[in-house]
Amino acid sequence: MDSLQKCFWMTLSLLGFLTDPGFGSSIIEGPSNLTALVGTEAHFYCTVSEGWQILIWLFEEQPVLSVVYPEKVIITDKSYNQQGYNKSTEFTSELTIYKVQLNNSGKIECSIQTVGDNQYAFLSVQVNGSLNIKDHNLTVRENQTIEIVCEALGWDPAPHITWMVNNIAVDNSNYISNWSQGSNGLYNEESILTLTPLTNSTVICLAAILALSEPQSATMALVVYPPPIESDANEDDGRTRTIILAVVLSIVGFLLLILIILLIVCCCRRRRDSNYQKEMRRVSVQKATDQNLETRSDSGNENYGYSPEEQEYTKQIPRPPPFPPVDSSFYGLEQDLEVGSASEVHYGGNYGRVLPSRPAAYPVNPRKIRNVTLV
Repeated sequence: MDSLQKCFWMTLSLLGFLTDPGFGSSIIEGPSNLTALVGTEAHFYCTVSEGWQILIWLFEEQPVLSVVYPEKVIITDKSYNQQGYNKSTEFTSELTIYKVQLNNSGKIECSIQTVGDNQYAFLSVQVNGSLNIKDHNLTVRENQTIEIVCEALGWDPAPHITWMVNNIAVDNSNYISNWSQGSNGLYNEESILTLTPLTNSTVICLAAILALSEPQSATMALVVYPPPIESDANEDDGRTRTIILAVVLSIVGFLLLILIILLIVCCCRRRRDSNYQKEMRRVSVQKATDQNLETRSDSGNENYGYSPEEQEYTKQIPRPPPFPPVDSSFYGLEQDLEVGSASEVHYGGNYGRVLPSRPAAYPVNPRKIRNVTLV
């Protein structure tokens, strides 16, 4: 198929060369460079002088459309078309490319088959993708610094992004833009604007490429409310108190941990010492008991709890005066008197009753006797 096309165009060119009397025709004005959006129409113009016989349009050196004098059009590719205009001795051919795509980018050439008289231009097809701001409406506090993100997706080439706030251009030092190429060959770009608003504002993100007559835009409304009274001071104080409280609690917790460890160690040591002392006391008591038992077995029992209080008590209580001597005649003859023991003496009417005897060595007053039993 390509060989047939080449043969056809060579024949056509030779025909034009042979029928051109004097070869006096030339291209007065050739096509100009053009940038078009994908999906739109692209138009190129080529003006030639009187005497031309054939005009050929080529894309990347391949013929796509031909015009034979006077205005016979031969279309090789259906996405191309031509419209001719005659003005005095000049002829202008308008080439139209329908619904251009990225693969239509390249060299467009106008030729009248004269040596060194071809004119050419370049077609650049660009893609404008989507553009949006992540937060369409945002409410912030006055003097609060915020970041606003604008995304451009599916562009070719990567767009040039700028910002405007209340229709005033923002200095490029206030935003950062980064782009990357996707797997489909298109470009994605993200721009982050840092802003500290004082009043309600309208923020606009603009994306521009050469094919756009004006930048594509995305808009958001920024609502600013005044801060509460002393809110900043209270916030700072709250942060300070929180930090101080955290530090104090950390220190107290550490000290409590150390104190608990020390108490555990002291309790363990005290318990060990107490057990040792109890054992020593028990051994000492056992030895003393054994010694006492040995002493008792040798010398008998001794009342260690006796307290000689009789003398003091006797000194405190006066003794009754002794009875006066009694004449023996008062009782009659000795042979008639029968003397018995003190326990057999009768008093008054208590006949036949034996009174308890009392040793003459003890005083009249009672005495205290302590009995201690040692186990």
